[in-house]
This record gives sequence, structure tokens and C-alpha cells, in this order.
Amino acid sequence: MPTQDGFSPNGHSSNGNSAANKGLNGDRGKQSSVPVDWERLARATAHPLRVSILEILGIEGGRVLSPSDLSRELQIPLSNTNYHVTELAKSGLIELVRERQVRGATEHFYRLPGSVVEASPEEQPAEESDRAWALA
Repeated sequence: MPTQDGFSPNGHSSNGNSAANKGLNGDRGKQSSVPVDWERLARATAHPLRVSILEILGIEGGRVLSPSDLSRELQIPLSNTNYHVTELAKSGLIELVRERQVRGATEHFYRLPGSVVEASPEEQPAEESDRAWALA
């Protein structure tokens, strides 16, 4: 049963004027449609951490970050971040920008596709010599 504000207890509009119903009422020609790749959308939202990664990469018009940068910002283990970043990259929701060698490993840097932002000097992760003191 609808409440006084016109919404049912489950949050749906009962007055028939919701955005979802407008397409059914013949207003579809007036709406601009954006093609949606449902599989990519499902992959992106399959885990809340993936949504957080996409949000962080999109801050301030787009950022270029590595999984280690993301794990520090999100305060979660690097292994979890690596897994979800890899899945986002496989689905094409983020793209590899560059790689660099760090202590015998390869650090990968990602951004949102179509973002023209390159890492500026202040966004560059600390060099290996700068990180060495933190590990000691």
C-alpha cells in the first residue's frame, strides 16, 4: 500500500510517473538512450570494492594509479586490490597506462578508459628509494 508521499514501502512510486514507467507510456522517443553493455556493468558492480576502485580512479576528472596506490587509499590488502583491478581490466572498465620495474616486480598503472589524464609528478608514486625507509 502506498504511503502519503506516493511511494510503496519498497520504495517504488505508485503514481505511475516514475522514470521507469515513462518509457512504457510512450515517452521513449523523447528520451536519449545510452547503449549499455550489461555484462561490463555487472562485472563492475559484482563487488563493492570494484565500485570503489572505479570511483577513486575517476576522482578529479581521472587519475592514474597502481594497485598498491589503490590499496593504500582503500586501506585493504594488496592481494585483494590486485584481484579486483585485474578483473576490471579484463572487462575493459579500466585500462593499463604504463608499467615500471620495482624491486624485481612490475608495477602496473591504470586509469578509466577515455581519460586523457596522465600521472603528473605529484601523483607519481614514491620512487623505490623513497619507499625503502618505510620498509625498514
